[in-house]
Amino acid sequence: MLRRLSVENYALIEHLELELDEHLNILTGETGAGKSILLGALGLLLGNKNDGSAMKDATRNCVIEGVFDLHGLGLQSLFEENDLDYEEELTLRRVITPSGKSRSFVGDIPAPLSVVKELGTRLLDIHSQHQNLILSSEKFRTEALDTLAENGELRSAYSEAFRAVGERLRRLRELQEEVERVRRDEEWLRFQCEELTAARLKAGEVAELEQEQTLLAHADRIGEVLGALHQGLDSEEVGILPQLKSFESSLLQIKEQLPEAADWAMRLRSALLDLKDIDLSAAAAYEGLEADPERLQKVDDRLALLFSLCQKHRAKDLEELIAIRDRYLEQIATIDHSDEALRAAEKSYQEALEKAHGLARELHDSRRKAAPEFEQSILHTLGRLGMAETTFTIDLQPTELTPSGGDSVVFLFSANRTMKPQPIERIASGGELSRMMLALKALLARRMQLPTILFDEIDTGVSGRIADAMGEIISELSSSMQVVDITHLPQVASKGERHFVVYKEGGHTHLRRLTPEERTTEIAKMLSGAEITPAALEQARILLGR
Repeated sequence: MLRRLSVENYALIEHLELELDEHLNILTGETGAGKSILLGALGLLLGNKNDGSAMKDATRNCVIEGVFDLHGLGLQSLFEENDLDYEEELTLRRVITPSGKSRSFVGDIPAPLSVVKELGTRLLDIHSQHQNLILSSEKFRTEALDTLAENGELRSAYSEAFRAVGERLRRLRELQEEVERVRRDEEWLRFQCEELTAARLKAGEVAELEQEQTLLAHADRIGEVLGALHQGLDSEEVGILPQLKSFESSLLQIKEQLPEAADWAMRLRSALLDLKDIDLSAAAAYEGLEADPERLQKVDDRLALLFSLCQKHRAKDLEELIAIRDRYLEQIATIDHSDEALRAAEKSYQEALEKAHGLARELHDSRRKAAPEFEQSILHTLGRLGMAETTFTIDLQPTELTPSGGDSVVFLFSANRTMKPQPIERIASGGELSRMMLALKALLARRMQLPTILFDEIDTGVSGRIADAMGEIISELSSSMQVVDITHLPQVASKGERHFVVYKEGGHTHLRRLTPEERTTEIAKMLSGAEITPAALEQARILLGR
């Protein structure tokens, strides 16, 4: 519940503090005093977007702060999911700077508005006058019925199944479009694929061919060099190798007389071995080398083919050309196996659809079972509010699957039993809508386990005995939850545990908690106007039970 609210530098509010009772809190005040401004500040605190009009003094921050008691609300998991510190007495704070930048804090930790808004929906329900119009929202009507039917888990399961239907239908359509596209180009694809497959492309082939091409094109010159090298190294008459071998023998013969000659012989031996290895390698290369114009032509033709294919398919190299070939093969495989893939995708979609329909039927049955209790509760409350002749029924009309199921939930209403019920949003008057919304809130508030509900002139369009009954219902609600009620009706205002008056003075909006004597005077003013009569004071005391 909301323990305290403080507002600083917001709209017409210079500074305002409000400490609330845990049951029924009444706010009254003349039209234009600033009650709606207070609601705006509370909305900002709970995550509403700043419309740019928050600042009263554009040179300093606007700060709105609320202290909430979270005991018994089971919100620990929400805090854990959003990496926030859980405290049973929680302070929410919204700061808006002169530049228009906004920051929200949960405890002392900055938090995004989305998190604050989610938390706000679990802490407080604000019912303003315009909310009567949500009776025209099918989403609201469906959620109201599901709340009474306790369909939370079933709705979650259905939502997941409905999402799966959408995903599998999207995949099926994408596959159908892909198959249709490739089938249009099938003849062209098969030709391209056959051409590239026939070319027997091999990664790294171009580099190998280019190396072979170089060797073949310069075979004569390479042969001359290798032949001369072999002749120079291993010729019996002038070859370097025989001479080195002779020198090695000579050095070994004088090693006794010249010890270092042994080391020189070893070094000559090492050089001799290296040169022999060079000679053998050059000889092998020379023997394998052959000027082969026919092979050179084949290499030239192969390279020309590969370059031509790369140019035709706009590939920068052979590897990219191979990737293009593989893509064509995949597309051909898609065509060849398309019927099988389409059947599998269709089956998957139908299975998801069947599951969603099954859960939608469960939702329908649960809603149908809950509808009579819903209707009777609403009719009972409306009877207390002077609408005993009302007819109210819930009509579940079958529809195609939607995010909320396979039903269209319609509230059929008639203020007179002799008239045929029609959709409530078409025929109910403002006063009737106000009473209907109070009946709905009274029914749903406890089921939703909201700690606090705020009514902003929900009593619009009613007076007299009906206003007194409305006050009784609001008072009953406050026995199990915190209620804040902004009202113009003395019958409703008299029911509260705490009474605050909102007033404007010096161009600023102020708020003050009334003493018992001031409360009597305020209610008398609400009864008689600016001039308070003795009769109005007496009636105020009667309403207050004094």
